[in-house]
Amino acid sequence: MTKDCFDLRALKARLGAEASKKMSAEEARTFQADVLSIVSQIPPGRVMTYGLIATLAGWPSHARMVGRTLRYAPEAAELPCHRVVNVAGRTAPGWKRQRILLEEEGVVFNRGGHVNMSRHLWEPPIDSLF
Repeated sequence: MTKDCFDLRALKARLGAEASKKMSAEEARTFQADVLSIVSQIPPGRVMTYGLIATLAGWPSHARMVGRTLRYAPEAAELPCHRVVNVAGRTAPGWKRQRILLEEEGVVFNRGGHVNMSRHLWEPPIDSLF
């Protein structure tokens, strides 16, 4: 990891137990806006994970909520949601076009059908996100 990139372990430690509490309606709106902002910045040919996005949005235990945000928020239709995969590099179940879109951007998949995460995971400088 380069000096310009965030330290995920340090961020999770800093957030600690606060990040696992239940969200208020206001926090949920902020979380959704943060998720959409982060996803909008993923460059072509790179991917992020649901968990990484949740962590950057301040709620590391809410990876599934990232998926729901991307599926149900009307604004998400205009975002590069295809660049979000699970921690193992698997694409969303039932969305065959996701792999096609990623391959068109040069994303390489391994023999098991997972994104080559060591090559394509995007770890942005944390101060560039918000």
